[in-house]
Amino acid sequence: MSAPTADRSAVRPRSGRRPIPPLVFLLVLALAALFVWWNVFDTEGELAAEEAQACASASAAPPSLDPTTVALRVFNATDQAGLAQDVAAALQERGFVVEEIANDPTEREVTGVGELRHGPRGNDAAAFVRLFVPGSEDFLDTRATATVDVVIGPDFVFPDSIAPAEEVDAALAAGASATAAC
Repeated sequence: MSAPTADRSAVRPRSGRRPIPPLVFLLVLALAALFVWWNVFDTEGELAAEEAQACASASAAPPSLDPTTVALRVFNATDQAGLAQDVAAALQERGFVVEEIANDPTEREVTGVGELRHGPRGNDAAAFVRLFVPGSEDFLDTRATATVDVVIGPDFVFPDSIAPAEEVDAALAAGASATAAC
């Protein structure tokens, strides 16, 4: 064998194909695929966040109860005579069962529109009654029954402080749609 000649180079001759254009094409294709998957995962995250928000709204929504199953006692904590009777009559027209109408028997100072006093068993009933008496404060006591006391406060204006049936129905419908979306 003879030694390589000086005019022959050690580098192989080019085949005429250039590797840059196919590599650029593959890089653009990979970036497009990455962009598509990024959008898929981003949309999936948004849907999960919307579902979580709907479920949070559903859990915070007041229960939809039959008013005939809710027992109330209406107490007047104001100086206005006959206010408890008027409020009790309005709530009875909506279907509630009013067991007692009287002046507030406790020494608690009631502020604002009023308060809903109830025990742990009356949490759902109080949340439902709050739809009818918006602005009323919640007061949890130790009673063992589900009876809710509607205590009328000094800022209560009859009949404006009792929510119209349309508002109550709209709030219940919103809660039902949030539950359905969850």
